Amino acid sequence: MLIIGYCMGIRSERRLCDEVHLNLAYRWFCGLGLEGDVPDHSTFSKNRHGRFRDSDLLRKLFETTVERCIAEGLVGGEGFAVDASLIRADANRQTGGPGSEGLPPNADSRAVREYFAVLDDAAFGAATPVVPKYLAPADPASRWTCAHGGQAYYAYSTNYLIDLDHAVIMDVEASSAIRQAEVTACKRMIERT
Repeated sequence: MLIIGYCMGIRSERRLCDEVHLNLAYRWFCGLGLEGDVPDHSTFSKNRHGRFRDSDLLRKLFETTVERCIAEGLVGGEGFAVDASLIRADANRQTGGPGSEGLPPNADSRAVREYFAVLDDAAFGAATPVVPKYLAPADPASRWTCAHGGQAYYAYSTNYLIDLDHAVIMDVEASSAIRQAEVTACKRMIERT
């Protein structure tokens, strides 16, 4: 189902479940048949934060795909480009507070625990000594940005290392939406590749 979502540009897991429920081709691809039950949307987040994260399955699938591209001669290995895209975080802009005040003392969620776990990581908190302008209690690792102009929002940065011969994405790394973290992500991707 996730492959269908990625290929068809279906970003919402709720909508993906609805689409698979209604579309016979999607049901066939997923092996559900006419009478098969479509998983609940919450199944995706439970697996993402549990089994998939612990097993590193999606990273292995990605690297296997890149290896196949190399074996087929689609990767030249001589010229690369790095690009970053902003991904809007699931954080309400009205609930955030000034970064200088830190998180509220009663903030205790999975997102907050993960934030504290990576605070010293160069891709997130340690990339810069600058205190964030705003912090979102729902997703403190995201950064307040107005990079595209217009209204500011909380976001992450997805960084891509792309081979220039056939535009094959060689590596991907998420980081905080600040330039220093993007540079660190670039160096890590080059080392891994």
